[in-house]
Amino acid sequence: MDFNFKEEQQQFGDALKRWVGKDYSFEARKKIIGSEAGVSDAAWATLAELGMTALPVPEEQGGFNGSAVDMFVVMQELGRGLVVEPYFATVLGAEFLRRGGGHASLLEQVAGGELKLACALGEKQSRHDLCDIATTATLEAGGYVLNGRKNVVLHGAQAGSLIVSARSGGAQRDADGISLFVLPAATAGVRVTDYRTLDGQRAADIVFDGVRVGADALVGGAGGGWSVLEAAADYGAGLLCAEALGAMEAIFEATLEYLKTRSQFGVPIGKFQALQHRMADMYIHLEQARSMALLAAVKLGGDDANERRRAVSAAKFRVGQALKFVGQQAVQLHGGMGVTDELPAAHHFKRLTMIELTLGDSDHHLARFMALPGFAQGGEA
Repeated sequence: MDFNFKEEQQQFGDALKRWVGKDYSFEARKKIIGSEAGVSDAAWATLAELGMTALPVPEEQGGFNGSAVDMFVVMQELGRGLVVEPYFATVLGAEFLRRGGGHASLLEQVAGGELKLACALGEKQSRHDLCDIATTATLEAGGYVLNGRKNVVLHGAQAGSLIVSARSGGAQRDADGISLFVLPAATAGVRVTDYRTLDGQRAADIVFDGVRVGADALVGGAGGGWSVLEAAADYGAGLLCAEALGAMEAIFEATLEYLKTRSQFGVPIGKFQALQHRMADMYIHLEQARSMALLAAVKLGGDDANERRRAVSAAKFRVGQALKFVGQQAVQLHGGMGVTDELPAAHHFKRLTMIELTLGDSDHHLARFMALPGFAQGGEA
């Protein structure tokens, strides 16, 4: 099997790497984070100009119909560069729209970089269970009325439109009865509280108070949104694995460089065998995570839902183990400097920590993997 990226995929990655190196330095990023908006319109315009916003959108809506492997290369470079613009939130929202069908005009706007999306999925009580939905969608006058609250919506305040999961039937934790909606963020009754997260990104808590939407706001069928929700969440988890890989590569390289330059007892500390062994362990974790993340990206393009679930949960678990080990070792090997805002390593570690907690942590995905058919002896394959 050929594990090399295609020339077109490598070109996307190289274009992003050049842009980050030239215009999105660590110092430039700190200024963006410290600004009132917390994101840069100029950086977003560049991402659109480079074709990144069009990459995952179907060709019929002006995109490049990029696969999960294509997106893997992009997310890896965004992870290395610690890019804080709402790219992940937008492409995840685009995946909801693509899978749900319809809303072609919104996808066209995403492809052109004219529209940012956010996915309002999590709630206070739900933790990692996306089925646990207390937000309600009540059928009324040919449309729906939304009531509820969503928490930690990534880039919720920066989005022009929101993808919202709500319960139109069934009990609070049932897979049946979930409906998905897309609506303008400025819709009457939507209240957004914006804040900065640990890793410098933006998130929001969003209240839906008697929000009225038409039936055309549905993404997929009424009450049957779980299949779209689960598949899109798996897609997002796969992208996060790729982003984590890029961040781990950056923090590994920074740590290696630090060991070569920091001296103790008259020699670089990288000469000490104990520290060499720790770097070797970090490298093993990194490469194992890379293999699992790539496998997940490949399986995301397949038709077998159980294979997709199995690969994504295995990758999220293995990447979660790796990011903890690599991040913690990098901080320790940097000494006290490893936790200061002056070093990119600290910011990479914070981002890795947030990735671990997004769309299911390691424990959640381990339990999900074990519950899939074929895991237990004698189970159905």
